[in-house]
Amino acid sequence: MSAPSIPSDVAPTGFVPILDDQLFEHGERLKDKVVIITGAANGIGKEAAIRFASFGAKILIGDLDVVGAEKTVSDIVASGGQATARKCNVTMWDDQVELFDLAIQKYGSVDVVIPNAGIGEPESFLEVKLDKTGRPQKINLPTVHVNLTGVLYSVHLAQHYLVVNRKLDTQPLKAIVLIGSMASWQAFPLAPTYSASKHAVLGLMRSLDPILTLRGIRIACINPFFADTGILPTPLKVFLAGCPLTPVPRIAGAIIYAASHPDPATSGCAYVLPDDGPVFKVPREEFKAGVYQLLDGKLQTTTGIVYAIKYATDIVKIVAKPLSALVIAVGLARVLWFNRRTLWTFMDI
Repeated sequence: MSAPSIPSDVAPTGFVPILDDQLFEHGERLKDKVVIITGAANGIGKEAAIRFASFGAKILIGDLDVVGAEKTVSDIVASGGQATARKCNVTMWDDQVELFDLAIQKYGSVDVVIPNAGIGEPESFLEVKLDKTGRPQKINLPTVHVNLTGVLYSVHLAQHYLVVNRKLDTQPLKAIVLIGSMASWQAFPLAPTYSASKHAVLGLMRSLDPILTLRGIRIACINPFFADTGILPTPLKVFLAGCPLTPVPRIAGAIIYAASHPDPATSGCAYVLPDDGPVFKVPREEFKAGVYQLLDGKLQTTTGIVYAIKYATDIVKIVAKPLSALVIAVGLARVLWFNRRTLWTFMDI
């Protein structure tokens, strides 16, 4: 993972960046801690699980992709770590209870909970489908079920399992790390239910912080820009060609930092990763209108990209065959990216 740079157009005033070599400075606190992480068969979850294990943490993975989860476990064990995987549908209450119970049975405690499992927006909220009689059909909300209901289940259970056998722990470290998004802060017009779920995750963190702090449990929320993971569909990756994505190892590093930092004042903080720049910590007392100045440049870019994607998609549908469509989309996305400020100014008129 290369060291991040701070572009002059996004360097925030009053917010100190957390550089890559600082993200793991408290990693030794994770030795022998038990980490439950959902959705660690690949992507951010896998990277985070491997990183936690490298510091001696014991990992329990819950994922529907059992093959991928077992591969993550194999990689950890091959490196001398401890890990276990279990099939888990995070939208199923009993699956999650069994996952937490297994952690107690196998490792004796739960110290860090990371509800990482998430999906994009597989079904369009913007398209109202009618049945044969012309009556609107009930919409499915898989994104809300996974990204919000699943997270609520994990966090609710964490309140109980993080304190089981707590008196036996001579060096307590209890943390919940939620996975938000830049969509936690900014509207995402083409994925409204995804944006709604990620707004909710950030709100959940902020709401629970005062209560959990009194119980000795820290909570934080990681908010990355687009990252090259499985949740990002191939067509969107094509359209984003040339746009700097957030490095997955840096996101995992932010998760480690949020979980392992010894300062209780880090509870209730959001960690923002605007594209390929460094991690910025937003303290709990800075959740106000002014904080958007920090994010403005990159969030404007995000919105500009969304509109560019929509425009490019429409053009592709109208004028292009599959192969030529790909060429047009890539070219258009690049042009729009490198002229994003002009585009935003035009949209703002």
